[in-house]
Amino acid sequence: MRKTLLFIFLSVSILFITCLSGCSQTEVASAGKNVQNEQNIVRIGYQKNCPFVILKGLGTLEEQLEPLGFEVEWKEFQSGPALMEAFNAGSIDVGRTGNSPIVFAQAAGTSFVSLAAGKPKFHGSGILVHNDSSIKEIGDLKGKTVSFAKGSSSHYLIVKALQEAGLSYSDITPAYLSPGDARVAFEQGNVDAMVVWDPFTASTELNSDGVLLTSGEGLSTDRDFFIATDSFASEQKDIANIIIEEVEKSSDWANNNHDELVSMLAPILNIDEASIKMAVERRFYGIDEINDEVIAEQQDIADSFYDLDIIPTKIDVSEMMK
Repeated sequence: MRKTLLFIFLSVSILFITCLSGCSQTEVASAGKNVQNEQNIVRIGYQKNCPFVILKGLGTLEEQLEPLGFEVEWKEFQSGPALMEAFNAGSIDVGRTGNSPIVFAQAAGTSFVSLAAGKPKFHGSGILVHNDSSIKEIGDLKGKTVSFAKGSSSHYLIVKALQEAGLSYSDITPAYLSPGDARVAFEQGNVDAMVVWDPFTASTELNSDGVLLTSGEGLSTDRDFFIATDSFASEQKDIANIIIEEVEKSSDWANNNHDELVSMLAPILNIDEASIKMAVERRFYGIDEINDEVIAEQQDIADSFYDLDIIPTKIDVSEMMK
């Protein structure tokens, strides 16, 4: 199984290199444009529900970087894996993603540097069941269909929950669905349980008769990770530091201005304010340095996925967190 997965990874890599060769003439032709201006644009990848959205909404990063001659270009992605693909393609310099996509990306050979970790946010991540479900504990998931986004933080959460209950990954039928599609499947009764994160957890609880079977507490910290390309981290270290400082400042603002934060996020996420309020009130925004504890958390994710043949190679996560 691992040999098959490794062959697929290598095939994709060869295809990627071939594409790069075919595009080289175009890249050379465009290189004559204003190179200095391109170098002074910081391309930041983000997802709608992440601390970068708050920073973008406040506009404080632009205020800090403009006097230094830098502009910010924000690029939105629908998922962490898609954002990591953009890193691999070199189309963004800095990004934020969850704890699992960076493991998949490292296993696939994507190179990056972890700048900082977010505070744990396990209270808003969890496994949801219908309020009239016969599923009352994790052990009851045996033989059931469970939806979650493949390669996401929810993927790891369900793996750990099953392990803690003495079940194996093969004891469930996975339904790999994005949060939006999972919500539809959940409401239509096509899945027995849904693993997701806030504010989708909160919205399902309040609007779709969902009940938390368990949160992520004791199973996963569900941290954010702020990452950069190798070149950006080494060549623009001061700018990278400013970005993390501004994330921390905007996180302090978020923790102390819940009403304003709810008003900011509700229209962006297209989710009702009551759900956003629930999500905001059970989360503490902030930054943690990369330390031994954080590295150990990530290594456990990588080892768990490798043991289950979910990733094809055993990796040392510390290589991306130095």
